[in-house]
Amino acid sequence: MKIAILGTRGIPASYSGFETAVEQLASRLSARGHEVVVYCRPHVVDRKLTRYKGAELVHLRTIQNKYLDTFVHTFRSAIHAARVTRPDAALFFIAGNSPLCLITSRHNIPAVINIDGLDSDRGKWPGLAKAYLRFAEGRAPRWADRTITDSHAVAEVYERRYGTRIGVVPYGVEDPGFDGTETLERLGLEPGKYVLFVGRLEPENNPHLLVEAFARIGADRSNGMKLAIVGGAPYASDYIRQVWCSADPRVVFPGYVFGRGYWELQRHAYLFCAPTEVGGTHPVILEAMAAGNCVLVNDHAPNVETVGDAGLTFSGKEGVPSLTAQLERLFDEPELVEHYRARARERARRYSWDAVTDEYEQLLINVREMGGPGVLPAELVDPPVATA
Repeated sequence: MKIAILGTRGIPASYSGFETAVEQLASRLSARGHEVVVYCRPHVVDRKLTRYKGAELVHLRTIQNKYLDTFVHTFRSAIHAARVTRPDAALFFIAGNSPLCLITSRHNIPAVINIDGLDSDRGKWPGLAKAYLRFAEGRAPRWADRTITDSHAVAEVYERRYGTRIGVVPYGVEDPGFDGTETLERLGLEPGKYVLFVGRLEPENNPHLLVEAFARIGADRSNGMKLAIVGGAPYASDYIRQVWCSADPRVVFPGYVFGRGYWELQRHAYLFCAPTEVGGTHPVILEAMAAGNCVLVNDHAPNVETVGDAGLTFSGKEGVPSLTAQLERLFDEPELVEHYRARARERARRYSWDAVTDEYEQLLINVREMGGPGVLPAELVDPPVATA
């Protein structure tokens, strides 16, 4: 079947978990014989790249604005899909794009949407944007043929908030096995001597909490550890400057790191910390576990669901004091860190991009079949004619 993927920045993945999911799904669906079209933003993905891992890439310009970038690009993508690409099914990402499912649906192209974590809870949005996102979240099941998220905890909150139960398909993880140290050497890091954060540098991901907590722990108590804050954000320059200014000299800010370098950083960290307080399943947490990291997360319910008994938590409500205490504990007890490394590796084996692709593939096949002529009820079907 022909599948269009809309709503993200495109592939190769170079920004967030959405793009990682799209890259993994597109490559696997293409390998299974499906024709996959991924819509990309040219200010993120090189326009000269027309195919990637078996998928066709369509580049459409958008408005590079924090509030309009995603919606305008997805709007243009949905029109292009409806009039030009004509897929058998459309896979949308991000709750704010849910009204745009109507564009493909009205052209007899069924839609599946992954709303991820509840975006309306993110602190970065002003009141009007939050109101729109609540509107789009609540009506997603009406406008899309199937609505899913990546976390059971998010699905439960959604049901309480909007009165509808939506489906759950988790993210997967794949460890490519990169084990070098070139990236560490370039950044002045030593294996096993740094705490790692990876993510968008935005307030709800709380890198500032980690920077402040780390600053409260002296070099002697931290056993000479450094802190690597990996990531960035296109529309949060003021916040990023604040984080930089509050950091002590032991903190390294390399910006985004992808591919081999990213996995080298994951594999050689002393521990991985995810202080985020929003969203559903964060792929970087899964990847940290797959790399054999000891994982410390904010006790935000989807984070707790992701790590299970294979990670540690700190109190997001208490904030810096709780995070500081947990970091000190882990610096003092390297044997505990090793214990959680083993648990993390074991839990990561439960996740598989192949299994996740199976679920998406079946969802897309189902919505395509639902869009065709239905089977007549038994009472309306003529009985077979008896033959002599």
